[in-house]
Amino acid sequence: MHLDYVVSAAVLPGTRFRFGLLNLKCSSRSVCSYVSENTVQEITTILTNSNDWQHALESSDIPNKLGPELVRSVLYENKVCDPKRLLSFFYWSGSVMSMPHSLHSFSTLAIILCNAKLFALADNIIERMINTCRPVPELLDAVVTSYRDFKGNDLTVFEVLISVYKRRGLLDEAFTVFVGAQSEGFVLGLICCNSLLRDLLKSDRVELFWKVHGHMLEAGIVPDIYTHTSLISAHCKVGNVAAAKQVFSEMAKNGCQPNMVTFNVLIGGLCRAGDLDDAMALVSRMTEQGFFPDTFTYNILVDGFCKQKRSAEAKLLLDKMYRAGLSPNLITYTALIDGFIKEGNIVEAFKMKDVMLAHGIKLNVITYNALICGLSKIGDVERANNLLKEMIEMGTNPDTQTFNSLIEGYCRKQKFCATKQLLAEMKQLNLQPTHFTYGIIINGLCSSGEVHHANSLLEEMTSRGLRPNNVIYTTIIKGLVQKGMFEDARNVLRKMQQVGVLPDVFCYNSLIIGQCKANMMEEANISMAEMIERGLKPNVYTYGPFITTCSKLGNMKEAKRYLKEMIGNGIPPSDVICRAMIDGYCREGNGAEAFSTFRCILEQGLVPIVPAYGMLIQGLLKYGNMQEAMQLFSELQGKGHVADVYTYSSLISGFCKLGQTGDAFQLLEEMSQKGVDPNIITYNALINGLCKSGDMERARGLFNGISAKGLACNNVTYATMIDGYCKSGKLVEAFGLMDEMLLKGVPPDSFVYCALVSGCFKEGNIEKAFSLFNEMVSKGLASTSAFNSLIDGLCKSGHSIEADKLLDFMSNKHIEPNHVTYTILIDYLCKGGMVCEAEKLFECMQKRNLAPNLLTYTALMNGQKRTGNKVKIFTLFEEMVRRGIEPDEIAYEIIIDAYCSEDNVIKVIEMVDEMLVKRLILSEHVYDSLMSALSGKPLAETLEMLNEIAENRTVLNAATYSTMIRSFVKAGNVVNAEKVLENMVKLGLLPVSTGLNDFLDGNLNGIDVSASSPIKTPKEGMVQVASVNI
Repeated sequence: MHLDYVVSAAVLPGTRFRFGLLNLKCSSRSVCSYVSENTVQEITTILTNSNDWQHALESSDIPNKLGPELVRSVLYENKVCDPKRLLSFFYWSGSVMSMPHSLHSFSTLAIILCNAKLFALADNIIERMINTCRPVPELLDAVVTSYRDFKGNDLTVFEVLISVYKRRGLLDEAFTVFVGAQSEGFVLGLICCNSLLRDLLKSDRVELFWKVHGHMLEAGIVPDIYTHTSLISAHCKVGNVAAAKQVFSEMAKNGCQPNMVTFNVLIGGLCRAGDLDDAMALVSRMTEQGFFPDTFTYNILVDGFCKQKRSAEAKLLLDKMYRAGLSPNLITYTALIDGFIKEGNIVEAFKMKDVMLAHGIKLNVITYNALICGLSKIGDVERANNLLKEMIEMGTNPDTQTFNSLIEGYCRKQKFCATKQLLAEMKQLNLQPTHFTYGIIINGLCSSGEVHHANSLLEEMTSRGLRPNNVIYTTIIKGLVQKGMFEDARNVLRKMQQVGVLPDVFCYNSLIIGQCKANMMEEANISMAEMIERGLKPNVYTYGPFITTCSKLGNMKEAKRYLKEMIGNGIPPSDVICRAMIDGYCREGNGAEAFSTFRCILEQGLVPIVPAYGMLIQGLLKYGNMQEAMQLFSELQGKGHVADVYTYSSLISGFCKLGQTGDAFQLLEEMSQKGVDPNIITYNALINGLCKSGDMERARGLFNGISAKGLACNNVTYATMIDGYCKSGKLVEAFGLMDEMLLKGVPPDSFVYCALVSGCFKEGNIEKAFSLFNEMVSKGLASTSAFNSLIDGLCKSGHSIEADKLLDFMSNKHIEPNHVTYTILIDYLCKGGMVCEAEKLFECMQKRNLAPNLLTYTALMNGQKRTGNKVKIFTLFEEMVRRGIEPDEIAYEIIIDAYCSEDNVIKVIEMVDEMLVKRLILSEHVYDSLMSALSGKPLAETLEMLNEIAENRTVLNAATYSTMIRSFVKAGNVVNAEKVLENMVKLGLLPVSTGLNDFLDGNLNGIDVSASSPIKTPKEGMVQVASVNI
């Protein structure tokens, strides 16, 4: 008989087997055609009749005749004899023959032993058979051939073969045997099938699991309770609890009642899926059916509730356990401790620790790790370190994770000496630092600006035989980039290639992000070109920095080019990129493009409707366009959509910044009516608005009511209130709130300390300010902003020498000064008449790749104004505009003053025109400067200048003409006012029939002459300047 069997490639990838039984005739007569029947008979006689058969065989010439086929024939002929004697003969013949036993001898003997119920001995023979390292198809061929040669055999031999493969972890081979046996018509027992299903599931071989189940159904094997339980477990494993519940329901229909294990498996699946209500309902059903939850059941539930951050409810289950006569164990308490830790409730976690110790339950390494990790995350590293000592004293050995958590905590506190000590302790305990351990420290060092130390640690890591991976190298690159060491960062990329670690997209993205932030666009483009050359595809995080930086720099043409290239490469823009584009257009006042981009986002479905509207609304609000933002808000509502909490919060924040807290609270009321729950951001905005308006009593009332809304005050809430109190001179209340923060487990951040430091300086309490600052340093909160607060306070209180010393102290602490640091010092020096020193600092900040901002330039321009150096004022103003920095009212006032003193009326008019186009407020001083410039010139010269402006640039804004007309009227020069009005008519800004009285009265036949920008004048207070909508 010749049998063919082909195993699917899905079972053993890339392999196709053919089971050929080698055309062996399996009858005794066919075997005897190859060997001597006499010799077989002789051996059989000795084995049957002689007690000392081994001596009898060795005394004859039989050992010389022995071969694999002869042994196989002897085994076959004696299959009904004593199987143990046959086993001994098998071992003896193996030691005598020069050739190994054939697979058929192994399989024949295994079948004989299985038939005799000697399964342990059969298992051993199968082990030896597998040790021959022959392919699975050949082994199965041999077993099938031998099996067919026997009558009334037990199929257990196939199950033993599967069992041995499983025990060795060779599940693919076990599956192959299972399928192969079935294809030959051998239907294996349900116990074997269930066992295979269980082992496949344990090893996450879900695909093979379902194939075995499919073969069981094909073979007509009826599933039992264990099969159903495995099916439920398989569905739960992949999160398909709906299917698991369906199997559970079908069990009863098939007459198969669930047992305790089945209930626990499904309860566990429901808990992992977060369906806690269903899990609890199943517990009730389980009780109804006579199965009472055991400790294992409760542990599943406790863990489920804790993982859903419902640890308080999980704790209530302990009482149920006690009432049921069950004792919570280590697993129960560890789950609760871990749950409370992850919810930030350290106090409750330690209460659980005390309870378990009181019940005589010793903590294990997992429990200790949870506590140490929690303490390390909140910065309480000293207490965490004490726990490490405690666990060692209690005889619980810490593992690498224990030290990793502690090291991470110390890194956050920038206590790197402690991390070195911990590394030494690990060595003493024979614990090897892993990639993760070194990665934590390297990341901490880089974040603290200590890149050189990070590089040293990288070398130490290599010397220990640990090869740094892409993640660690990327961290180093980020650290170098943050320090502005771009060439060093590129050298790291080269070094990676030398040591065989190929830079990935993340490495290049880190470099590109840094280069873009430093406005090194050319270098960033080179980096992107290089990564493309290396076969790496740019992603959304590659293009993002280019687009956001171009948008910030006002280069929207380039931003748009990158966006098109990105979309052309099949990369959809992210929310951040869409927001950057809208923000960039809003910044440059290009409402048309901002709205066009917004409509495009909606049409292409890049962002859902409500968030898309929110983006544009936030962009408009950012640059003070409250009216347009509210119009867009109304449009969203008109389409039947309800704005989300973020859009409402942005509008509320916008109104608060304008001092319109009444409108802000109206929106809060509207939110409630529309069913939109305010979040802590909403309340923070309202509190901030009230604090800025000085209404601290109302702010405190709102603050006190937050907890009743089911919300918790965060760092921002406390910081806003504390800052408000400090600015109001109420330091007692401010410090009281700081104490409350600590009691509620909200650690004061750098901003809180900075507010208190500024408040102390305002009160003249310099000693307290320094005390707070030193406290910040000791807590690892001494950020650049913290130093800025202290430097600002020292400068304002006249302690410039101490302020200069702090700049040096920052370098010693590896804290880099930013543009704010330099701007504070430059402003102080300029106000003190030390302009040369200020200019030196200005050069220094630019050498550090720190971009000056509007305040920096206005401080320097004010300084030059005091020295009367108009040339430098003009140079600074032009440089500021060239850098894409929008001048404000102060900058325009300084430049207009300078042009007035130069008698450059054209420039004065142009600057005023720019201000009105940008809707900036004309101060009393600017208004007077314009009147002074115009009144000093004859009418003909004024008109000639207006014509010259018209020839050299676009037509002046209607508001500028309006301002000039009103200036002439105010000065009593009606003739000049009429001539300027005629100019407006010639330019088509007003109808031909418009007279001066019509203009002044606003009688313009329906043409809108509403105000676009207010002007402060000494006699009229706030006067609205007319403008024409064009």
